[in-house]
Amino acid sequence: MNPTAFRPLGHSGLIVGPLCLGTMTFGTPRWGSSDDISRAIFDDYVEAGGNFIDTADVYAGGRSEELVGAYIAERSLRDRLVLSTKFTFNSSAGNPNAGGNGRKNIQRALEGSLRRLRVDSVDLYWLHAWDTVTPVEEVLQSLGELVRAGKLRYFGFSNVPAWYAAKAATLARAHALPGPIALQLEYSLTERSIEREHVPAARECGLGITPWSPLAAGFLAGKYQREPQGASGEGRLTGPSPFGNSKFTEHNWRVLDVLRGVAGEVGRPMAQVALAWALAKPGVSSLILGASRREQLQDNLASLSLRLSQEHLRALDEVSALAPAAPYPIFEAAVNRSIFGGMTVQGGV
Repeated sequence: MNPTAFRPLGHSGLIVGPLCLGTMTFGTPRWGSSDDISRAIFDDYVEAGGNFIDTADVYAGGRSEELVGAYIAERSLRDRLVLSTKFTFNSSAGNPNAGGNGRKNIQRALEGSLRRLRVDSVDLYWLHAWDTVTPVEEVLQSLGELVRAGKLRYFGFSNVPAWYAAKAATLARAHALPGPIALQLEYSLTERSIEREHVPAARECGLGITPWSPLAAGFLAGKYQREPQGASGEGRLTGPSPFGNSKFTEHNWRVLDVLRGVAGEVGRPMAQVALAWALAKPGVSSLILGASRREQLQDNLASLSLRLSQEHLRALDEVSALAPAAPYPIFEAAVNRSIFGGMTVQGGV
């Protein structure tokens, strides 16, 4: 991994590489990777110079954290790696306090993660999803206390509304409290919705963005072929998956056709082109890669050597552009000119 590509995560002193190793596949041989393959993927990532590991307490029922903790301990890699995990989802059916983002569950979840990871602290603790219930003030206070106690160094928000992240960052700054440093959100050529609110909010508030599923669960790698009834091909989108068949839309098939054409012109696999596009987008700090095979990881890592031309970036941008939605057309160039008397005035940010 090119050492010049490392950068701070948001406005923080936490330095991460451009590709983060996601470990949701670890310990889930049914659709992920067995323990021995997981170890090989981890070793390959570290040997390639990667330093950013992403896991969660719910991945494989905690098994992912156990494997990551063992791999780090066996190679004495704790100081070298940026270790992140997540909380929010329930661990005990029928007990609402064993999930969510309240203080009780945060403390319970963190103690469990630290035990499974075999560490005293984590570098980055992610709120896994907005629970729609817990006040943002309580979340800030709870996580800030854990920062001051030395059990975590930084925290971030995954899968939250843009207003929620902006409110948290603003409150933290106003009251000189530890605040979020990053957002983890779905982002790819087939899912660009965060460009409407989350990306501008992140840039304004100094938050890094670490996209998950930048290959749309393998759709952008060309794993699937269009069929009269859905699609064929082996992968998560034709098996058990939270995405179901949601990626098999007319819009996404058009995106895939253009992506295939660009990949042919540059002579690189489609997955590498899709990752290179995402890495070139403003605000993106590090892409979270999930790999169930060593070859898949190596192919994805090779995307770091690819720089797409402006022509290719424009073609991908145009075919994957967001559909117009209120009130965003009001902010476009034509209305801007009418506001400023026929002149084009560009914003300063």
